[in-house]
Amino acid sequence: MAHIKDMTHGRPWKLILMFALPLMAGNVFQQLYTLVDTAVVGQFVGVEALASMGAADWLNWFILGIPTGFTQGFSIMMSQYFGAGDNENLRRSIAGSVALAAIISLATLVLSQAFIYDILRLLNTPDNVLPGSLLYLRIFFSGMPISMAYNLLSCILRALGDSRTPLRAMIIASLTNVALDLLFTIAFGWGIAGVAVATLIAQCVAMLYCLRAAMSIPQVHIGRRHFVEGRALMGGLMKLGTPVALQNTIISVGGLAVQYVVNGFGFLFIAGYTATNKLYGLLEMAAISYGYAISTYTGQNKGACRYRRIRRGMRSSTAMAVGTAFAIGAVMILVGRHVLTLFVSGDPEETAQVLDIAYRYLFTMSSGLFILYLLHAYRSALQGMGDTVIPMVSGVMELIMRVGCVLLLPGVIGQDGVFIAEVAAWTGAAPKPACCWRAKTTFPCCARRAATPCCCRWARRGTHWRRSSICAAACCSPAGTTWSPRATARRRCPAAAA
Repeated sequence: MAHIKDMTHGRPWKLILMFALPLMAGNVFQQLYTLVDTAVVGQFVGVEALASMGAADWLNWFILGIPTGFTQGFSIMMSQYFGAGDNENLRRSIAGSVALAAIISLATLVLSQAFIYDILRLLNTPDNVLPGSLLYLRIFFSGMPISMAYNLLSCILRALGDSRTPLRAMIIASLTNVALDLLFTIAFGWGIAGVAVATLIAQCVAMLYCLRAAMSIPQVHIGRRHFVEGRALMGGLMKLGTPVALQNTIISVGGLAVQYVVNGFGFLFIAGYTATNKLYGLLEMAAISYGYAISTYTGQNKGACRYRRIRRGMRSSTAMAVGTAFAIGAVMILVGRHVLTLFVSGDPEETAQVLDIAYRYLFTMSSGLFILYLLHAYRSALQGMGDTVIPMVSGVMELIMRVGCVLLLPGVIGQDGVFIAEVAAWTGAAPKPACCWRAKTTFPCCARRAATPCCCRWARRGTHWRRSSICAAACCSPAGTTWSPRATARRRCPAAAA
């Protein structure tokens, strides 16, 4: 049973935190099965197989960023309609999203299978690692429609304020994945292929659970009429989804450049880099959860035209995010080396080298983790407001910093240059969305006279306030006229109570 939540009322910090906590718990379980994948391969298949998974990491993220980005963009429109209480347009946006998701997933499946080998060759993947990486990715990408369906259903639930159902789905998927990992890899001896198959089945289980929960929500019930009427919204959905997908793709391109440089250092460096990358998910876990919570919160409140409330929630969110980042970073610095030993086995000398590489990378990222958390917060807030272009521009800046640093720094300071490139990428990407955020919640009328901001004209009819469909920047006066304090007093936006 789904638990939808209206986030336009109540204490902002409490709503955001209570929404984010189940997502964090879900991410813990998601990272659990990622870590189990890595540990099973590293302990029972070997370092070379671990390097095969590592060589596939960025390409995997590159392809999966497409369904994740599009569905995240689609959910922005859903959350805004839900916040405005417009259930008919909510159903139309869901129907349009389903149709677009089906087309995108099939196209991604075909293209990914066609070009996997060429991309791995282009990335300078070592010959002893290439066959394992190719097998792993071919199996994993064959489940692209399942991945798209799961991401879409999760985004629909989150847009409606339900973060508990995705948590339960992830717990079930994680337990399924762990059991199947051990069965396929150890008992059946399928090696790296067993890990890919287990992950695919687990994701299918999570998708079916989310589907069952979504069908219990009346606002999600759609019919043929909604698919027909939803065509009119497809253009808007693509305008929201395409920049987010491009943002993920752009960031992943930078990762592919990093992977190219990493591959040139040999399979021991690849193994150490891979071990820490598996912990990257734990480092970023809370940032992603806060991001989803902030996006849903701002989307719903924008739909309800409550801008002061959005700003209050954002102040609380950034404070919580930075505090969480410092706490996670400190823990990883203290105990990270012990955790990394779970992923590496084999020759003692090789193991020592791999652990040294992995911990240096982990220490560098943990030290600058607060920058990543602020980046996620501001990007997600802008996306919730309906602006997916500025976060995409931020992604371009992240690409430039990551590629520039990873190509130049290793020649100057050696392997540590690869590690510093990651923190440098966050630092280069964060200022743009942070600077643009305030402008998105400040309108000309409130900037000049500290009046209440709103995005729509409000007019009083009898004893009731009614919102017109006209959207204007000079919302305190008719379009084309001069701002008037007296007019503002007569037609003060009801959002002032927010």
